[in-house]
Formats: sequence, structure tokens, C-alpha cells
Amino acid sequence: MRTYDVLVIGSGPAGQRAAIRAAKAGKRVGLIEKREVLGGVCVNTGTIPSKTMREAVLHLSGYNYQSIYGMSYRVKEKITMADLSFRVQHVIRTEIDVTNAQLSRNGVDVITGTAAFLDPHRLEVASSGGRKQYEADIIIIASGTKPAVSPKVPINDRNIINSDQVLDLPAIPKTMLVVGGGVIGVEYTCMFATLGVRVILIERRPRLLEFADAEMVEALSYHLRDNRVTMRLNEEVVSVEETADGAVVANLQSRKRISGDVLLYAVGRQGNVEELNLPAAGIEADARGRIAVDAEYRTKVPHIFAVGDVIGFPSLASVSMEQGRMAAGYALGLPGVSNPALFPYGIYTIPEISFIGKTEEQLTDEDVPYEVGVAYYREIARGQIRGDTTGRLKLIFHRETKEILGVHIIGEGASELLHIGQAVMTLGGTVEYFIDAVFNYPTLAECYKAAAFNGLNRLSRL
Repeated sequence: MRTYDVLVIGSGPAGQRAAIRAAKAGKRVGLIEKREVLGGVCVNTGTIPSKTMREAVLHLSGYNYQSIYGMSYRVKEKITMADLSFRVQHVIRTEIDVTNAQLSRNGVDVITGTAAFLDPHRLEVASSGGRKQYEADIIIIASGTKPAVSPKVPINDRNIINSDQVLDLPAIPKTMLVVGGGVIGVEYTCMFATLGVRVILIERRPRLLEFADAEMVEALSYHLRDNRVTMRLNEEVVSVEETADGAVVANLQSRKRISGDVLLYAVGRQGNVEELNLPAAGIEADARGRIAVDAEYRTKVPHIFAVGDVIGFPSLASVSMEQGRMAAGYALGLPGVSNPALFPYGIYTIPEISFIGKTEEQLTDEDVPYEVGVAYYREIARGQIRGDTTGRLKLIFHRETKEILGVHIIGEGASELLHIGQAVMTLGGTVEYFIDAVFNYPTLAECYKAAAFNGLNRLSRL
């Protein structure tokens, strides 16, 4: 049996950061990965492939410049799945190489195989080479998630698929049904709609992306409708069937029947815990495979930690990285500083949505006096140059202290632009900071100054 100071299960963003933090602290670290390649879901089937596909879609479709050159402008007339996959596979290979190099440089031992607990300190790893046992003082679970399944939607890997199988489609369909109005479902809806696919989006809730600012979601919904997306909100799928001609039909609770060439099922994800034999370690997961942890990412067993998507919301790669880093620090008595209230959110729809802090709905519920300042890309020179005249940035600030309470952006580059607001919020800045700051011209960063003036002008009129 081989002994380590720290064993990490999973090589995604959370596991990778946890392993490197522990290794930099001088600990002997082993990282167990079930796949033959590193990177977990993030690199191989989730974040990196979907965001790379989005970039390929935007480039090849000419979407960002159609407002300048006309709606018929395209970089490539007939876009294929092979065109999209080519770019995706290139980025995946590079990211895997980077992950390998980082772990190797930090002296982390990579163990390939499927891990299962034998007891709270021992793991058995099964691989093609047999079974081996490992022991550690500290174990960090970062096993990630997989697409959720439903008996109502029989995935067949052909025309009824989940989000891990999108790039395996042989061709871009003419029509597509997307079940699920969360982040994954809406992102893929945007991509395929931009390619000219007629998409029908089915969501059982009354609105998309319920955790995001209502104004930004409404703006996105407008763009989806403008891109010929049909949204069926407050609708639930009760069964799915194939027709004799190879089409897919979704039967809704409202007795509607909706057909398409392909159905993408994107209703949530399930924790990868079935093979871990958690009861042997004294841990259990809930019905969705999520492991409960405290503020230090510690499970009910003090030396076992869990991080990343397997612990649930927000299930963002950026947050998972931070959770992995912090958990390793807590485990080794080296805590850092982390403020979940200031974690940024990036939703890679078309156009992007990114935000930090509170929404107007949350502040209203909490009886916080606030004011809003808005800037529009169309009034900023850089927005005209980029051909994005639909974006907007919203600053929410306290009416009395002027403290920034939230930043919400929709538009290309939103996830990058947000970090200016994040820095000001982290340092306790007020909306007046943006009045006095000088931004490069022409840049989208000027939106902050325009929004600050807009908000303070509203305040002065009161």
C-alpha cells in the first residue's frame, strides 16, 4: 500500500488546484483520475469544449459583424460539426498538456483509475492494470458531475442526447429541441440558433436563469426571440419518442406535442459519487449526488473534504478552482482569504451575461435603498467599433453610502469587463470611483463611467 499526505480524487479545476496547493506546501500528493486524460469534465466535455465551440460559432457565422456588414455576412457559408470540432479538439489537447505540465512541475503523482473508499483513510483504485490501495491523512473529493438522467427522456446517443454528446452529432440539425433553461441549455440554444438552427427551448419555470438579474435575462430573451428561438416556459416534458421518419417528439404536460430533428436534454447534473463507496468513509450524498460540506469544505468526517461541482451550486469552474485551493489550505492549516459574496458569474450565452453582487430583486426583498446607473454599448465608441450595439452595463449602488452592491452586464466581453467592477467592490469602492477614473478610449470600460454618471444624475434629481 502506498501512503500519501494528501490524496485528491478528480483532476478537474477543483482537484488540480487542491493538489498543487498541497504540493506547494511540501506535502506528498497523489491525484486520482478515472479518465486516461487529465482535466476532468471541465476540459474534456464541459466548460472548455462548450466555450471553444461558442467561439468557433461566433467566428464562422460572422455574428459579431452582421450589424455592420449585413445579416448575410458569414466567414464560412456551410458550417459543419467537423469545423466546430476541429477547433475544440485543438484547445482540449493544449489544456490537457498544460494540466500535465503543472502537476508534473509540482511533483504531484497522477494515478489513473477509479477510486473507491475502503475506510476513511484508505482508497482502492481499479484500472486496466489491476487494483491498488492507497492511504492518506487527508482526502479531497473533487469528482465532479455528469449530466442528469430522466426516465422521461431516453438518451440514445443519436438524436436524443445530453450536453456531453453535442460534439458527437454527425451534422448540424435543421431543428432542435432543448429541454432545460439553465446555464447549459441556454448556452447551447444560443450557439445553435446563431448557426441558423430553429430551436425550441422548453423550461418548466416561468423564466430562464432564475438566479440572474431579471433585466439581463429579459434582454437575452429578446435576443433569443429575435434569433427565431421559440421559448416554451412553464412547460414540462412528460415523455419523449422517436417517429418512424427519425424525428423526435416531446410530449408536454399541457398536452402539446413538439417535434425536432434532435433533442438536447440539459436539466441539471448529477454528482459523480456512485463508484466512490462513500458509506465506507462515513459520508453520504443526497439524491442528486451532492456532498454536504461546511464553510471550510470539510465533510462530516474531519479529514475528508469535498470541492467543486460535487458540492452543488454555483458549479462554476472559476469557483471550483478557488474551492480546491481553499480546501487544501484549510486541511493543512494554511487558510487564505476568500469571499464567496464576491465570486463573479459568467454565462456564455450569445450575447454573454456576467454579474457580481446582488440583483435588484434581492435588494428589494432585503429593503436595501439602492439606485441604478446604466450604460449602453451603442453609446460607447468601442461598442460601435465592435459591432455590438445591444450590450449594456448596470451598476447598482447604495443610495446613501454610494457603495457598489452589484454589477450586471450583457454583451460581448461581459465576463472580462466585469472584473473592473469586481476589483472596486472587493476594495470597498463607491460609485464615485468611476467618476474620477480615466479609462482608455475607446474601450468598453468607459461603460463604468457612463453608468456612474447616469446613476448619480438620477440620485441628484431625487
